[in-house]
This record gives sequence, structure tokens and C-alpha cells, in this order.
Amino acid sequence: MDTKEKEKLSFVIPCYRSEQTLEAVVEEINTTVAEMPEYTHEIILVNDSSPDDTLGVIRRLCEKYDFITGIDFAKNFGQHAGLMAGIRAADGDIIVCLDDDGQTPACEVGKLLGKLKEGYDVCYASYGKKQHSGFRNFGSKVNELMTRVMLGKPKELYISSYFAAKRFVVNDMIRYEQPYSYVIGLVLRATKNITNVEVKHRAREIGRSGYTLSKLFSLWFNGFTAFSIKPLRIATFIGCACAMGGFLYGIYTIIKKLILVDVQAGFSALMSVLVFIGGMIMLMLGMIGEYVGRMYLCINNSPQYVIREVITSKKKETE
Repeated sequence: MDTKEKEKLSFVIPCYRSEQTLEAVVEEINTTVAEMPEYTHEIILVNDSSPDDTLGVIRRLCEKYDFITGIDFAKNFGQHAGLMAGIRAADGDIIVCLDDDGQTPACEVGKLLGKLKEGYDVCYASYGKKQHSGFRNFGSKVNELMTRVMLGKPKELYISSYFAAKRFVVNDMIRYEQPYSYVIGLVLRATKNITNVEVKHRAREIGRSGYTLSKLFSLWFNGFTAFSIKPLRIATFIGCACAMGGFLYGIYTIIKKLILVDVQAGFSALMSVLVFIGGMIMLMLGMIGEYVGRMYLCINNSPQYVIREVITSKKKETE
């Protein structure tokens, strides 16, 4: 088959603390695509200001292969910012995003591509048994619940970091230039024609997950404040419920005083109601303030990420 007729795959890999695993992931991608004559490929490696020698590994890989491009962030911006940077740099017909630790099997990418050939726009890998830690699995469950409630994700759809998307979906995703990127929200905004395919999830052989509680919390907050106004609607509903409850309690107090003249007004009950309502008001104001703050940062053009350097092969530069 002529190379011009081949579809091009762009593999996007955000990299953090992966100096010991990244080369094996790249080699697995190369071996897999070599067995798929209908495709050619490129690899985009995004170093998210990793404290180890991940950047050095990326430099060596870029020198070794002219189809690999490295992107080095000026500071740590997070996995989703890394995905957005890699997606913008990619020019393939199909974008495949996966992890840098080898847990997402690049050798099974054919399953994802097969679903795209069936007519789906995006295909996410699902796992029969995840080899993550209990903490990471808990975070995934909370994230799944949040995307279902706040972003309208179908209940049967499983979301993971390993997925393949067609070019038109990616073109819509990169239109988003605000500072708080959330890839799942962008995908769901672009299309509902999404499916799953089961692949084997490998156990982590080296190192540990870079996700912490603060990073997971920040990710959840990005999801439901950047792509949904449901929190504000929930706040409105709770506020109405509290107001109605206070009104009914007031009527109850008046009636009780009229019927039972000797009953003394309860100071502790009054204070508990005031503290509860005050807490709810502060919660709602904080949520509104979060939205206003994000709007302020967007108006000031805060960047999704800052690229210190784009690394390519010297062979590619001389072409």
C-alpha cells in the first residue's frame, strides 16, 4: 500500500516521572504499528516538568526516531494540559492518548481503531480488572460519578486515560483555549457517538502513580466548574429548600406559641438554625466565587500551559 494512502496515527503521551518506563512504551508502539501496514504514525511526548530524567529520555528518543516530537513544559501543568499540548502538535487522522507507565497496553490499540472503523467517533478503553491502587480506584469512581451527574456522561460509558478519537473531534477540542482544560468534558461536548472496548490493564511494575488527593480534587473541580452550571443550579435548589424549611419552621413556632403559651423560645434551636443557614450561605457564595474567579482568569488570558522547548530530531530539521 502506498504511504500516502495510509492513515496516520498520532500517539500523545503526557510524561511525568517516567524515565524508567517511557522507552518501553515507545518501543511497544513502534512494534505494534509495524504490524499494521494500513497505518503510519508519530509520537508526541509531553514532559510535564518531571523532576527525574524524563526529559533526557525524550531527547534521546527524538534523536533516535524522526517521527517523535518532544514538548517540555516550563512548569507542572497537569496531565490534561499535557494532553492538550500534545493534541495541538499532532497532525494525524486519528489521535490515540495513553499513559507513560506501560499500564495501558499499546499493543491493543487495534481494538480501539476497530471501533472507529465501525463508525464511532471516540473509543475509550475499559478494563475488566484495574491494576491501580485502592486510592486511585476510589478517585476514578468519584470522577466517573462526577462526569455522569455534572457532564451528562451515559452511565454505561467507561472513561479512561486510554482512548482514540477521530480528527474532527480533536479539531473541536483544540478550539478550547481557557486555562482549565478537562479532556473528558471536551470530548463529551464534541460528540455523543462514543463507545468502549475492553483491554487488559497491566500492573505497575516501576514507580507509583503521580496522582495525589489534591490533584484529583483539582481535576474534579475543573470538570464541574469549567463545563457545567449544574453546581449553581444545585446551590439554588438547596437555597430554596433552606428558605422553605425556615419559613415552615417559623410558622410552626408561632402556632406552638399560640397554643402552648408557657413554652419558652429555644435559644439552642435558634442558634442551630442560624449556623446551618449561615453555613449554607457561605457555601453558595464560595461556589459563586469559584465561577467568578475562573471567569477573571479567563479574561486575563491565563495560559493552559507554557512550552519551554519543542524537541525534534536533527534529521527532521534538515529535511
